[in-house]
Amino acid sequence: MSEQHPQDGEAGVFRALADPTRRQILEDLRSGELAAGEIAARFPISAPSVSRHLGVLKGAGLVAERREGNRILYSLVEDRLATSVGRFLSAVCPEQIVLRHTAWRHGAAPAGTPRADEERGA
Repeated sequence: MSEQHPQDGEAGVFRALADPTRRQILEDLRSGELAAGEIAARFPISAPSVSRHLGVLKGAGLVAERREGNRILYSLVEDRLATSVGRFLSAVCPEQIVLRHTAWRHGAAPAGTPRADEERGA
């Protein structure tokens, strides 16, 4: 039996995030569960292509699916995304993570964050 390292599963997460369509699907799911057809209607590609993208996201553990009648509903698995990306960022640029967290906690918004963009009127 081969030993699996946490990074092995994370590689699938980063492969899934490499595609702009899949990143947009994740952003769309931020607001809540969506049916496969609703997701497909948002893109100028075929439904089978969207289905393949959803399969990659599901395989990476970034989305969950459930059936409701004849519909398949997808939802974002926020914890999986946050854990994988957070672990990587903590390993690569731990000081930035601490600085951003501290600034956020004290009401200052680091550049490039939603709060900073709101403060600038962007």
